[in-house]
Amino acid sequence: MTAGAFAFYLFAITTLGGGLMTVVSRNPVHSVLWLILSFLSSAGLFILLGAEFVAMLLIIVYVGAVAVLFLFVVMMLDVDFAELKAEMARYLPLALLIGLVIIMQLVIAFGVWEIDAGAATRSAAPITEIENTRAIGLLLYDRFFLLFQIAGLILLVAMIGAIVLTLRHRVDVKRQDPLAQMFRDPAKAIEMRDLKSGQGLASPIEGARR
Repeated sequence: MTAGAFAFYLFAITTLGGGLMTVVSRNPVHSVLWLILSFLSSAGLFILLGAEFVAMLLIIVYVGAVAVLFLFVVMMLDVDFAELKAEMARYLPLALLIGLVIIMQLVIAFGVWEIDAGAATRSAAPITEIENTRAIGLLLYDRFFLLFQIAGLILLVAMIGAIVLTLRHRVDVKRQDPLAQMFRDPAKAIEMRDLKSGQGLASPIEGARR
């Protein structure tokens, strides 16, 4: 077995194992860590395919930003996991049915899969006139510019939706009103008192107690 084949099987098994453990892990923090391992293994597969730019994007964007954000959200939010598990148990039959349908579709797809005998001897001509990163940039910002902008808008809407869903206004927390502070009347907001030397300023609560 060559080094390339060994690396492929290693990354492939790690990716599948990380994805499986992401789903079956009981601890959400462990699920996020397994997801990070799956992302790193997928990046290794992209490097073996010669798509090093996509591999670096996967590490920087998904591992360095998205997965870490998931980890912070899971660890900082006060999520009732017992209630979530109870809700998951209610929809378990539907989830099993959907999973069975997906498995049947995969079986049908791979059942008619035929590998061309000459596929191993044919390969695409390497691009030597332009770099891989520049070619991807030309495709994204020239040929598929409209689709790229629409994808950005969809991500923006998803981000705003996540903020709206997680925003909680607590009534027991004193909040600042910048507009009220800017437009307040100085004559009503400031009180001048003549204090004698050695005499402190009593608070309204202490004055009421006296």
